[in-house]
Amino acid sequence: MRVVIAEDSLLLRAAAARLLEEAGVEVVAEAGDGEQLVRKVRAHRPDVAIVDIRMPPEQLDEGLRAARLIRAELPDVGLLLLSQHVEERYATELLEYGAEGVGYLLKDRVSDVAHFVDAVHQVADRRSVLDPEVVAHMIGRRRREHALDVLADREREVLAHMAEGASNRAIAARMFLSERAVQRSVTTIFDELKLSASGREHRRVLAVLAYLRTT
Repeated sequence: MRVVIAEDSLLLRAAAARLLEEAGVEVVAEAGDGEQLVRKVRAHRPDVAIVDIRMPPEQLDEGLRAARLIRAELPDVGLLLLSQHVEERYATELLEYGAEGVGYLLKDRVSDVAHFVDAVHQVADRRSVLDPEVVAHMIGRRRREHALDVLADREREVLAHMAEGASNRAIAARMFLSERAVQRSVTTIFDELKLSASGREHRRVLAVLAYLRTT
């Protein structure tokens, strides 16, 4: 597996690279800001880009913006975002492009080498990895692992396809249903999981997060 690491702290970047290389992962390039990241991903076409969300020059969301550009331009490149703190809007914004091959971890998880390396492999395998603290913050600790029990079999299957990043049209084709039937199931999912529409939270993303938490 080949990865590019984007982290403005040279020490943290070197530590992450060493951990990965000791685990048999090839670090093909390193970047210190968003522009370098995009340039090096274009050049190397890695399996995964590991991206710090806050990077120079403003230390705001430069890493996220670079990741979104990579996602749009090179969708086969997996993205594992790292954040110092739980910031739900970053996970929400990235997942709006689809959950396949996307991960979001707190930086503290990097010290757990097995967990970190496993997350990189899962993203490379086009699966999704979300930090438990991020998920809990977004959907509320009041929702337990049995929250999806309220869904019928069809709705659970539709939600599983949503978690893979499939659109309603793609889900309809996979399940041999009409798009209208899929939309009805999606609406039912939102209602049963009590996901009310709001400007801050995208209901489709939150439904996927609820699903991922139970799998």
